Amino acid sequence: MTDPTARSAPRSGAGVLELLRLFKHDQAIADQYAADRLEQAKAKEPRLKAFEYLPLDTARRPGPLSGIPVAIKDIIATSDMPTTNGSPIYRGHVPAADAWVVERLRSLGATIFGKTVSTEFAWRQPGPTVNPWNPAHTPGGSSSGSAAAVAAGIVPLALGTQTLGSVIRPAAFNGVVGLKPSFGAIPRTGVHPLSPSLDTIGFFARCVDDVAVALSLLAASSDSDLHGRPLPGFQVDADGGVPPLERPRLAIVRFEQWSHVEPEAQQMFEATIAKVRNAGAAIEELELKELDHDNWNAINTILGSEAALIFESLVERYPDRTSDHLKSLVQAGKAHSAPEYLAAKALQEKLRSAFTTEILTFDAVLTLPAFGEAPEGLGFTGKAEYCAPWTLLGVPAVTLPAGFGNRALPLGIQVVGAYRQDYRTLRVAKWIERILGFDPGVAGV
Repeated sequence: MTDPTARSAPRSGAGVLELLRLFKHDQAIADQYAADRLEQAKAKEPRLKAFEYLPLDTARRPGPLSGIPVAIKDIIATSDMPTTNGSPIYRGHVPAADAWVVERLRSLGATIFGKTVSTEFAWRQPGPTVNPWNPAHTPGGSSSGSAAAVAAGIVPLALGTQTLGSVIRPAAFNGVVGLKPSFGAIPRTGVHPLSPSLDTIGFFARCVDDVAVALSLLAASSDSDLHGRPLPGFQVDADGGVPPLERPRLAIVRFEQWSHVEPEAQQMFEATIAKVRNAGAAIEELELKELDHDNWNAINTILGSEAALIFESLVERYPDRTSDHLKSLVQAGKAHSAPEYLAAKALQEKLRSAFTTEILTFDAVLTLPAFGEAPEGLGFTGKAEYCAPWTLLGVPAVTLPAGFGNRALPLGIQVVGAYRQDYRTLRVAKWIERILGFDPGVAGV
């Protein structure tokens, strides 16, 4: 006879809030969940290769995220696990202290679920991670392992970072939700820098509510990160999640690169516009000509100049253990003069201020996160031109899975908001997510 009090195990691909509701009523499942995920990880890792290091301890701790396994990108310091920064230089290196965000997760009761593969120092040299929808394709980068681990159903939440497009693009390629918060929203102390004027901690999860609850718990400021800009606080209801912003005013931004977007991605985008318009959204095309024309040169000038200062001595000391990608970045950065760097920084502020005015009558921008499906092969992690403008501005961006392309790989859309209006942006994304009603499921690797 069936026990009427017995509860079923979490469904494959269950999200953070879904799990927390289940854990509240079933302590045994809560105690066992992370250990079960570890077994899943071990089973999938021979093909997926999403992790540099898996946890030895999955014991549950008290706190609002108790029982939730969170995977950590391997440029984020962990005091009990190696942090390699995606580089052979740091192979086996165990930091003396946790990064601020890891310490905060531990205090919230989360289980730190290993270290996920990153490209070398979050730049272009890829690791071994494959796309869980098709191992012949890239998962994107630089947060390759974090995106793949969520897509494969190993963890419900993972940390990444973005300096050009390293959260939004891999989230789109893997069919998961990605959030790049406003610049400065989460302290980066203990995160290996690439470009301090751009580096931003972000999240991968299965739905908008889950990245929202992560941001609500982790947004803060710290004296140890001078770029911190505290967000207006908000809370996420454990039962209802984020309240959707009904019938939002949306600016459609295509950029000059639209002609290079894969036809299936163009069709998906047009279908998305039609769905949200039919559901009551006010739609208007918006051209951001100066941002479109100037962002790529500006962001690469800033990134290269700052990266050259960080990595020049490293590539000189370890020429046999640093990639050609990193060496080229340093050389490009050194070629920029101080006036060029300062001009790019001034332009960054000018464009951010202009965007605040341009988006004033809208709730959010609707655009693409990438040019189409994940490219074939593991050597190239994809173009970042649809992510870079928003990273330069430091504004919040959310990517949502919205369909599949002709190679059965995920396609996404991107929702962008005004600077420090992360909560409103998440509410718009929640409404669009509900209207689309699209769940790609768990990838099969």
